[in-house]
Amino acid sequence: MANDVMDGAKKRDAVIIRTSIIGILANVFLAAFKAVVGLASNSIAIVMDAVNNVSDAASSVITIVGTKLAGKEPDRKHPFGYGRIEYLSAMVISILVLYAGVTAFVESVKKIIHPDTPDYSVVSLIIVGVAVVVKIFLGRYVKSVGEKVNSDSLVNSGKDAMLDSIISASTLVAAAIYLIFHVSLEAWLGAIIALVIIKSGVGMLRETLSQILGERADAELAREIKASVVSYPQVSGAYDLVLHNYGPDAYNGSIHIEVPDTLSADDLDKLIRTITVDVYKKHNVLLTAIGVYSVNTRNPEAVAAREKVTGIVMSHAHILQIHGFYYDQAEKKIRFDIVVSFSAPDRHQVYSEVCADVQKAYPDFTLQIAMDTDFSEEDEPEKEGKQ
Repeated sequence: MANDVMDGAKKRDAVIIRTSIIGILANVFLAAFKAVVGLASNSIAIVMDAVNNVSDAASSVITIVGTKLAGKEPDRKHPFGYGRIEYLSAMVISILVLYAGVTAFVESVKKIIHPDTPDYSVVSLIIVGVAVVVKIFLGRYVKSVGEKVNSDSLVNSGKDAMLDSIISASTLVAAAIYLIFHVSLEAWLGAIIALVIIKSGVGMLRETLSQILGERADAELAREIKASVVSYPQVSGAYDLVLHNYGPDAYNGSIHIEVPDTLSADDLDKLIRTITVDVYKKHNVLLTAIGVYSVNTRNPEAVAAREKVTGIVMSHAHILQIHGFYYDQAEKKIRFDIVVSFSAPDRHQVYSEVCADVQKAYPDFTLQIAMDTDFSEEDEPEKEGKQ
């Protein structure tokens, strides 16, 4: 099982490196031609476009280095591996894009203040036109590969390449306007191009920083994992799924399961081990801990209490679910967890109201109610049943 995962990671790294090398070669080729054309025709827009291609080539180099470093084996200092380096490399790429945009804007403003007259040739325009076509195909290719292997660095590079194709096309439009109407928009176009690059860089940086800070688990992945866990007949519910991301497609996590109070320790051990292996094989997620909620099955009064308390709890707005319910008649205790949505104006107030209502229904019982969090909660959460 571990060998299959390692082989998959190696194949993924090879795809990323191969795609990045293609990007480097294409961007160096385009940058050289655009620089020659831009300097020969005295076109600041084309020169800035060439600078942007150089930054794209540098981005691909960073992607290769980041992928190599992220593939290092775990060690004593970093037992969860180095996968998060890919997020850092994506951040560096976004900073490079941002820097290229700021530099281009400064140079364009200088040309607006002190304008130069461009001198286009048919050959130069043909070269720029070819660059547009190359960038379109390169951008779509790199982005699609990045999405397939879940590489933010490649996706960012692909988006940037698609943006470059628009930029290159705009230089052709400016050239056409100058040749037809003898009005030079070079410097102004360069400034607009720079602003577009800056906007793209800021967006990439914001997205990457969000991933580094830690985003919620993918809702679809969370549903699939819970579905796999509750597929076992002994499991009546799966809750409190927490996933820790240590790089693209590298997750460790924990979960709680509800099981009958009739299961022995040996039965639980077998069940937990089976679930752990199953989830790892199906979803490539290592469950480092599986907690257990015991469900009353031998006391009819406990079953009735569970239904009554569930009705009270779920009647409150912003409550997503109740789980881990256990009714201890001998010690006069009731314990359970409630999940309060992040959309609640005051989650603690909702919790207090639920506690008060349940206590009113069971004044002779001691309540142990935990306010829980659904770390995979969706934007518009709905109240949950079994899961």
